[in-house]
Amino acid sequence: MKIKVFADTICGWCFIGQTRLNKALKNFPETKFEIEHVPFQLNTDMPKEGIERNKYLEIKFGGKEFAQPMYDRMTEEANKENLNFNLDKIKKTPNTVFSHLLIKLAEQSNVHNEIKEKIYQSYFIEGLDIGDKEILINIGKEFNINGDTINDFFNLKNIEEINSYILVAREKEINGVPFFEIGTDFISGAQSSANLESVIKSNLS
Repeated sequence: MKIKVFADTICGWCFIGQTRLNKALKNFPETKFEIEHVPFQLNTDMPKEGIERNKYLEIKFGGKEFAQPMYDRMTEEANKENLNFNLDKIKKTPNTVFSHLLIKLAEQSNVHNEIKEKIYQSYFIEGLDIGDKEILINIGKEFNINGDTINDFFNLKNIEEINSYILVAREKEINGVPFFEIGTDFISGAQSSANLESVIKSNLS
């Protein structure tokens, strides 16, 4: 079964949603799933070098104090999935194009699920700058992807391909992520594992 996951690597709800999807998939040991991670950019106009975190919160929400209630709720939901978010460790909101490129490259060696997970962990738990090429190259190396191969893959043609998905999301009228295409069904938001499981089941029958 094919499942498409539209998500951004700096989206905490996407990390939670992915974790819940993984939990749901474990209940179908006999089914072969093909997961496609579709790049989505929450900040399509993000500078290449990213933005200092506090400045970003000021621009996006009017300041950290206005964002805090949402982040508190997200952290609470993450805890339910044993994800210990450390949002205070995040010093920069990155441009996510390179992280999406690494996930795309990882499809070739079928480690895209693991690499996406590692990128999420690096950002939300370790507070690393996942827009930094060197950090992404090190993540790739952990999964036996050659550093030069990654560097070569971060080229203009591939960057343009990642950016082309902005239009794909727009055409599908996807305004928020995570967004799942499971068989013939569409699910928006970090739904519970039980909900995801139910949709998978109905598409298998």
